[in-house]
Amino acid sequence: MGELQEYRLDEIAEVIDCEHKTAPRVEQSAFYSVRTPDILNGRIDYANCYRVDEPTYELWTRRGKPEAGDIILAREAPVGEVGLIQPGYNVCLGQRTVLIKVNREVADSSYLTFHLCAPPIKTELKEQSGGSVVSHLNMKDIRAFRLSLPDLPEQRAIASVLSSLDAKIDLLHRQNKTLEAMAETLFRQWFVEEAEEGLTQRPLSSVANYLNGVACQKYPAKDPVNRLPVLKIKDLRDGLSESSDWATTDIDPKYYVEAGDVIFSWSASLIVKLWDGPKAILNQHLFKVTSDEFPKWFYFMWTKHYVDEFVSIAESHATTFGHIKRGDLDEAMVLVPSPDRLIEMTLVMEPLFDKHMTNSAQIKSLTALRDTLLPKLMSGEVRVESVTDSKAWPLG
Repeated sequence: MGELQEYRLDEIAEVIDCEHKTAPRVEQSAFYSVRTPDILNGRIDYANCYRVDEPTYELWTRRGKPEAGDIILAREAPVGEVGLIQPGYNVCLGQRTVLIKVNREVADSSYLTFHLCAPPIKTELKEQSGGSVVSHLNMKDIRAFRLSLPDLPEQRAIASVLSSLDAKIDLLHRQNKTLEAMAETLFRQWFVEEAEEGLTQRPLSSVANYLNGVACQKYPAKDPVNRLPVLKIKDLRDGLSESSDWATTDIDPKYYVEAGDVIFSWSASLIVKLWDGPKAILNQHLFKVTSDEFPKWFYFMWTKHYVDEFVSIAESHATTFGHIKRGDLDEAMVLVPSPDRLIEMTLVMEPLFDKHMTNSAQIKSLTALRDTLLPKLMSGEVRVESVTDSKAWPLG
């Protein structure tokens, strides 16, 4: 990599502020209003975007029409998140966002998106915003934000490498969504919509063992070796991180959680998940679900099936934090097939679950590789062969 050159953001892009009012919504249209909740880690969640009509779109883009390859930056909530606009979408800016129209003769849009997603850059943007929950970036600071960039061919080469990793990760995520949909369709066909004859009823609590977690704060880690991260409710959505709590491994091993275990949070947020993270210790307010009698897919799908009903039950208990009680598991009735029919179902369902777990492990590995490469490529510590042209759209 040659010398990095420092720029102000407004030297490599036109920075355009949004309209400071909410665009009127319509139910259906081909025009999207991109708000701050729709932007995360370089991507725009078009499925979550509000729709606007064409006159509103024209009015809201009079300062500058967003195009494929432009970047949208969130000024608030969350500060500093960016999303790259993909081809085929007509978008306008929602409140508290900024449009970055990149000068393609100086900067590569994909590279700049990756650059702005790098943790050090996100931290710097948050610091400039004040760092509080209601903090925001002002236009003067955004335009003056300084970036150190390699030359354009090197930017394109770096973006190409990271794009290929993102494309594989996205493909695996899409495969998993398809596998989940297939499993749900089969389950509903077998037990809900077209329930077969000869099924018997049993309480959910008799189909599987629901082991409640332990109060891990009573078992603090005393050294950096004999310890494991503590799995909490929030980690089912966000994953474990460097800021996670740790507990000593002196805890009974039955509370250990491994990849592939079925975890059910029964308080506050009711979530059923096949854990795909590292080995951890089960915290209180979480069940580890196991069974010596039934296959994993069976008790996972039945537990997941009852989550919506459990939400209503939790609300009826009128506690500060909604939760279910052990008796609720006793009252939830499960349809059980004959042993021979269960084997037939398992031969169909189990490969879907196995493939899902294999994909999840690959996603973790590729994400870790990408996140490790990102700062090294940006700094020049790791080199790539320069390319003269990149047609990848990595972040859709």
